[in-house]
Amino acid sequence: MNVIWAPWRMAYVKNAREPARCIFCLEHGTRRDGARLVLHRGRYGFVIMNRYPYNSGHLLVAPYAHVKSLELLPADCALDLIRMTNLSIRALQLAVRPEGFNVGFNLGQVGGAGIEAHLHLHVVPRWNGDTNFMSVLAETRVIPEHLRATYRTLRAAFRSALAGHRPAVGPRRSRSPEAGAKRGTTIKRHPVPTSAARRSAKANP
Repeated sequence: MNVIWAPWRMAYVKNAREPARCIFCLEHGTRRDGARLVLHRGRYGFVIMNRYPYNSGHLLVAPYAHVKSLELLPADCALDLIRMTNLSIRALQLAVRPEGFNVGFNLGQVGGAGIEAHLHLHVVPRWNGDTNFMSVLAETRVIPEHLRATYRTLRAAFRSALAGHRPAVGPRRSRSPEAGAKRGTTIKRHPVPTSAARRSAKANP
């Protein structure tokens, strides 16, 4: 029997029957930001980690205002959400270098919103191969890093992104094995011979 270790979910299990307060209505001050997994506070909103992530680094961008729909936000607040979304993407690129992102709102219960009373935007880093048999057959996600470790990494990345640092340019390492190669193995690729090279090889066997 395989065991999936996810100790942070016990708090959710113990409190499942308690009346839920809005997790996006933050108290004033930053004293509990570490415990709440708040990564950044802006003028009109903030960035927080998802405690039950789809992938490591799954972030939520939300306004301070307790509204359930985007059109209810003032223009300055809506613009600040986009700025914080861009900041989140830059920080994730610095920290974990994903190959892509899912970014968007789930509006309303039928639209997939888990907490529909308070608007929030999802930023989910994606890698090639991050949807495997565990997700497809067992309907189970395996998160390889503890939330606190991810939080420390992302806090540093947010500081770097705010300082204007840019992610390195270069090929990203795929999370999916290629042709059975082990992680860290260099895969040698032979160049495809040109037509001139093939003619030369025939003339000089």
